[in-house]
Amino acid sequence: MTLELKFGGYQGDKSVHTRGGRVLAEAVAAETSGTVSLAFDENIVARGHKAADLLSMTESGELDGCYFSSSYLAKRVPELGLFDQHFVVPDRRRAYALLDGALGARLRREVAAATGYEVLGYWDNGLRHISSAAPIKKVSDCKGLTIRTLANEDHQRVFRALGFEPMAIDVRDLPDAVKSGRVDAQENPLTNILNFELHKTHRHILLTRHLLGVALVLFNAERLRGLDPDARDGLHRAVDRSAKAQRQFAEEDDTICSAELRRQGVEITELDDATRNTFAEATRAEVDVARRRFAPELRELFDAELRAA
Repeated sequence: MTLELKFGGYQGDKSVHTRGGRVLAEAVAAETSGTVSLAFDENIVARGHKAADLLSMTESGELDGCYFSSSYLAKRVPELGLFDQHFVVPDRRRAYALLDGALGARLRREVAAATGYEVLGYWDNGLRHISSAAPIKKVSDCKGLTIRTLANEDHQRVFRALGFEPMAIDVRDLPDAVKSGRVDAQENPLTNILNFELHKTHRHILLTRHLLGVALVLFNAERLRGLDPDARDGLHRAVDRSAKAQRQFAEEDDTICSAELRRQGVEITELDDATRNTFAEATRAEVDVARRRFAPELRELFDAELRAA
């Protein structure tokens, strides 16, 4: 008899997350020799939910698992804020090294201790950039503009330091907020800007690469404890396979989306190192304030693994 696990997402058909979830479903069947199946509800937003409902649905047991941005759990698990240090991790290769090493293992333990979840893997939530209705080329252009951000206080302080007026809006309501002009700017990976059709209103994108978002692959801890060891081990292997595939999708999608956005006439501005440094310097004090909340050994581990990557 096959045991069914329920897994939820919040994005559309072309999303790298949706594609990663499909790989996960296939891998679960393969790695458990068909004794476990994964029923993937690809987009709960299409059924009237907020995207953030995935967290409560998974922790309550209505779903067995989901993917979601680590930033939304940073209030409950402050150590996850290490991933929210803007302009600190310069590229994907070094970010993956942090996630797959001792730091990632430590953060899994912190999540398990503070919540009803277990983190089984880390997906790529995209290099984040700023899109806007009017062009933004330098820090002074940000002054007084409203910007949609994630519901995370550290993110909001960083954008406030740049001169923006930050506003937290659920993903479900983001397209309307952009289309209606409720926000002047927002920050997201290129794949989201294209797939949510934000570029139809925001015709300017500044490639800030200010953050590589992390999507946690979360499962209900009690549900996992109830699995037999073979099924649990197979699920772990399946998540590892999905992470490898999903990260590749995310990297490839940056190139595909950039080309398509340019084809549709969107102005995409690359930041030279000097200008990007002015953005980093403008936010450094807020990033340092956030860093001081972390235990010294965690900061040292983060810095050591970043240097070694």
